[in-house]
Amino acid sequence: MQLPSLSIAGLTAPFPLIQGGMSIRVSTSALAAPVANNGGIGVIGGSAIPTEELKADIRKAKDNSNGIIAVNIMYAMKDFYDLVMASIDAGVDMIITGAGFSRDIFKIGRQHNMPIVMIVSSPGLAKLAEKLGASAVIAEAKEAGGHLGTDKPLREIFPAIRKVISKIPLIAAGGITNGYEMAEMMDKYGADGVQVASRFILSEECDVADAYKQAYLKAKKEDIVLTSSPVGLPGRALNNPFVQQLNAGEDVSTKRCQWNCLKKCDHHYCISERLKIARAGNVKDGLLFSGENMFKMDSILPVAEIFRRFKKQAESVYKEGIGFKPQPGIDDEDN
Repeated sequence: MQLPSLSIAGLTAPFPLIQGGMSIRVSTSALAAPVANNGGIGVIGGSAIPTEELKADIRKAKDNSNGIIAVNIMYAMKDFYDLVMASIDAGVDMIITGAGFSRDIFKIGRQHNMPIVMIVSSPGLAKLAEKLGASAVIAEAKEAGGHLGTDKPLREIFPAIRKVISKIPLIAAGGITNGYEMAEMMDKYGADGVQVASRFILSEECDVADAYKQAYLKAKKEDIVLTSSPVGLPGRALNNPFVQQLNAGEDVSTKRCQWNCLKKCDHHYCISERLKIARAGNVKDGLLFSGENMFKMDSILPVAEIFRRFKKQAESVYKEGIGFKPQPGIDDEDN
C-alpha cells in the first residue's frame, strides 16, 4: 500500500522521508537537491559553515531541485542566529535544529513565516516544542549518528513522545536503514515519516572523499562506538585511531582553537577540525559520525536507487497505520 505524503506547514513531500543534515559539508546541495527531486526533504548541514557559503549552497540546492530544501543548524553553534538568518535570506524552505533547545527560534520562525522543526529525545521537550510553535518534531534516539540526547532506543522513546504530540507531524529518527523499518515506525508506532542520515553517506551524490565512504563500508557492528564531544553531548562515531585515543583518555587536544565555533566548548579537541579532515579523506585522524546500524549497509547507491528501494520495501508491508495511534489525554506528563 502506498505511503502517505508528509506535510509540514503547508509544504508537502510526496515521500515521507527527511534526509538528515550532516556537518561539516557532508550533506550539501549535491545531496539535498536529488533527495528533494526524489520526493523527500533534502537537508543541508548548516553548522560551522561561513554564512555566505551556506547561502550560496542553499540557493544552489533550490536552483537544482523542484522539492523541499531544509537546513539543519545546531543550537550549540556560536553563530546560530547568523546562520538561521542567512538561511532565511537565501530562501530555504524550513529550518531543523537540535543539539540544545532554542525558544527564540520559534519567534524568528513566526516573524519570517519559516517552519521550524525541532529535534528532541524526550516527551517533555517535544510537548514544549509543539506549544512554542514547532511545525514538526523529530524524535531522535540513541541509534542515531552524531550528537545524542538520550541513551534509549527509538522504539522505547517514540511511543511516549507520540502520546504528547497530536497537532503537528512527528518524525522518527535513529538507526533506520531500510523501507521495512520505515514502514514499521509509521505503521506500528504512528510516525508521520522518518529521518534517515547514515544511509545517504553511502550515496553517489554525497560530497565526501571516497576514503570516507570506504571506511563506512568496511565498518562492522563493533566498530561503531560512543565517544565524547566538545559540544557537551555524547556522540556516536566510527572507532578509528583518533576515537580510540580519545576514549583511552589520551591527550588529543588542539593547542590553539582555530574555529571558535561553539557557545560552550571544553576544548579537549577541535570538533570542527576533526570533522573537516575526515570529510577530506583523513579517516585515521578525523571524526566520522555514524549511526548505530551503519554496519548493515554494503553498497554505494545513487539517491534515486535508495529511494526506489525504500519505497518498494515500505509499501510491500505498509498497512495504512494499523497499530499504535496517538490518543488525546493519555500521559500528558512532562517527562
